[in-house]
Amino acid sequence: MLILAAITAIFVYGMIGALLGTILPDLSERFHLTPRQNGTIAAAQAFGLIIASIGVGPLLDTEGKKIGLILGLICVSIALFVLPRSSSFRALLFILFLLGVGGGIIVTGANALVSDVGEAHRAIALNLVNLFFGLGALATPFILANLFAKKWVRLCYTIASLGVVTLAIQIATRMPAPIGAQRFVFSGAGPVLGKPLLFLLGAFMFLYFTCEIGVWNWLPRHLIAQGIPESRALNILSLGFALGLLIGRVGVSPILIYVPPSTVTLLASVAMAITTFLMLRTSAPLVAFVLVFIAGLSMAPVFPTTIAIVGDAFPRMSGTAIGLVITCGWCGLAVSSRIIGAIAGGDPRRLKNALLVIPASSVLMVVLSFAIRSTLH
Repeated sequence: MLILAAITAIFVYGMIGALLGTILPDLSERFHLTPRQNGTIAAAQAFGLIIASIGVGPLLDTEGKKIGLILGLICVSIALFVLPRSSSFRALLFILFLLGVGGGIIVTGANALVSDVGEAHRAIALNLVNLFFGLGALATPFILANLFAKKWVRLCYTIASLGVVTLAIQIATRMPAPIGAQRFVFSGAGPVLGKPLLFLLGAFMFLYFTCEIGVWNWLPRHLIAQGIPESRALNILSLGFALGLLIGRVGVSPILIYVPPSTVTLLASVAMAITTFLMLRTSAPLVAFVLVFIAGLSMAPVFPTTIAIVGDAFPRMSGTAIGLVITCGWCGLAVSSRIIGAIAGGDPRRLKNALLVIPASSVLMVVLSFAIRSTLH
């Protein structure tokens, strides 16, 4: 039941993670949004994710993962039921902020739960459970493009309904007692905050979220600007990028039995730098699909394996440490969204150059990977 609770929560978050990029072309048409305003929307969601992630860690350690997952799913379900009824740009910003708050709580709580349950094989467990993020992320653009005929309102209600079902599963599941129960969690925060490794991992996650969520949020609009039809662009996102993430997380699990997690993240960072640069250089749909798929394979192990490194390094306050590192990731999303939107300005065709932020961040990840490996050893 614990694994089921984590899997369903991760699956719902996967659908949410791909939602903004999937519906952004339709939202842009409905509200007449420029790429700069698209960046503001993405930043609003990122700010919600930041606030949730940094605040929920101590809550998870003192009150348990269950209350966090329940709270996150309530926020997500409300936001998705209200989103189709939004009537202004400001309302849209608030709803995406609330969706970010719920998503941030879910992703931190679910990964902290798996980190505790799969302590003996943490990296493998986190990669296997997070493949359901890839499955959920694959489902969102695929369903909209192929089943709902681009009716994004129906998509929002579907994900909201799944959120309610997942909420019921969390309520029915008995979860482990909180690690930090019966004591003030910040009394032990000093050793966590004082380790350079935490800041290195946080910076690494900052750059990684810039890359992965950048693809989710911007790739369809970029492909459409290159002349690729919207339904084809959404399928490249789902059957290309999301499927690459899913297959990559299945494939890396046996590798992690023999290869240290820090080596896996280093090699993945190198592959990301190459593939994300190449995928922005083509406007041919088939070539774009292949390169986006390989980019998904490259990114697949980075997030769960990094979380496993955090869990191994900070076992006594895993919720707080994981929350802080994930918060750094959402900060990367917020900053990069504004940068990409500002570079693109009012012309979607300029996204091709603006999105070079992604391969540049991947190169910096390679540098940080060496620093992390040095600190661990």
